Amino acid sequence: MLNNWLLAMAQNAEAVRKAQEELDYVVGSDRLPTWEDENNLLRLGGYFRWNLGILATNDTNIIHPVQSESCSHHGIRPFVPMSIPFVLIVGAGPSGLLLALLLGKRGIPVRLLEAADSLDDRPRAAHYSPPAVYELRRAGIIEDMEAEGSFLPNGACWRKLNGEFLAAVSSPGAKDANQTPLTCLPLNKLNVVLQRQIDQLPHVEILHSHKVTALSQDDTKAWVTVETPNGLQTLEAQYIVGCDGANSKIRRSLFGAREFPGFTWDKQIVATNVYILSFEKYGFDWDSNFIIHPEHWYMAARISNDGLWRVSYGEVAGLSFDELKARQPAKFKAFLPGSPDPGDYRVANFSPYKVHQRLAKKMRVGRFLLAADAAHLCNPFGGLGLSGGIVDVGGLYDCLAGIYTGQADDSILDIYCKDPETALEESEFLKTCKKAETDDAVAASQRKGLEALQYDFTRHYRK
Repeated sequence: MLNNWLLAMAQNAEAVRKAQEELDYVVGSDRLPTWEDENNLLRLGGYFRWNLGILATNDTNIIHPVQSESCSHHGIRPFVPMSIPFVLIVGAGPSGLLLALLLGKRGIPVRLLEAADSLDDRPRAAHYSPPAVYELRRAGIIEDMEAEGSFLPNGACWRKLNGEFLAAVSSPGAKDANQTPLTCLPLNKLNVVLQRQIDQLPHVEILHSHKVTALSQDDTKAWVTVETPNGLQTLEAQYIVGCDGANSKIRRSLFGAREFPGFTWDKQIVATNVYILSFEKYGFDWDSNFIIHPEHWYMAARISNDGLWRVSYGEVAGLSFDELKARQPAKFKAFLPGSPDPGDYRVANFSPYKVHQRLAKKMRVGRFLLAADAAHLCNPFGGLGLSGGIVDVGGLYDCLAGIYTGQADDSILDIYCKDPETALEESEFLKTCKKAETDDAVAASQRKGLEALQYDFTRHYRK
């Protein structure tokens, strides 16, 4: 057995390097590992179980490979299985990646499943409100975001269709460095930052082309059935988090395919990302602009430093994707400053969508949890959808980390899953809104109400 071990390690230098990184990360250099470290030494634990259980030799004493689709991911032949993670996350969008990064940096074992074969590279949303920026700071990625081109927008204004300025409000942090700022970076670039940092963590495993098809749980663990390139697999964890978007398989499996309470607005919106110079040319000196008009209303926001703008506008309901796409050049000519022709700009992304106001019946069912778009949908204007999802992740991270370290028990997750029927009595944000209806002083200070979107779950840790 020892011979097999030594031979396997000699043939897999990269696996040895990763195992040493894990030892350094978990144990450090001033002591030897103990049994208390076992659950945190994922790779080493997998290597030992592999050696004891599935490693075989022939009469020439050469390792006989046992094939698995994950061999290349772990950097060893044959496959070295990961120990059962504490948390399994479904969906490698920004919320799933951020939760994996926060947990992984705490040394908590995480496995992340993504149905697609790669990260989403569409720019999509781009604005992070102060509560979301707080969580991104906790994750330690602000400097990396800046390196990718993030910036602090100067604020938002309202204009008439002819560009005439009406009013404006400065962004948090734009004039006061002591405020947590509003920050802008397209989501595809945020995903790159998150992925890059996750790749450095020995406790986090990302599996692409893994599509969840079913789920179940008992008193001690939860599990999902997953379609993989090599067939169906069952993957387990103590907790499973659905970060798999508006069409969440986790949510639909828990509550039913059509059970997502709320409503959908009957208006059609088209979101585009456009490289265009006419905004600066015609005096659009605010980074976000809301144009007021009964027919040609739209929002134009700068989302990068290289000329990329998000232009979202209203359209006629009931049209197909192709019909909306065909109408886009005429729409831009009708409402964008300078009436540009298609040769004056380049559309990088075209995404028709409807606006939803929906909330799952519960954000927790036993050992399954929901976060971000899998749990709730809202009007995305102003970054509300993106920021709400990130704040979910920050709170859920505190809950799961508290359970893992023994600072909180499982009941803290019931606080994460508050009943919306009692929201007015328990939400500081909604209480503030209610007071602002009749108290001018409260209304004047309500810009600080954004901070109430956050909730300090560490208040419920054991003292």
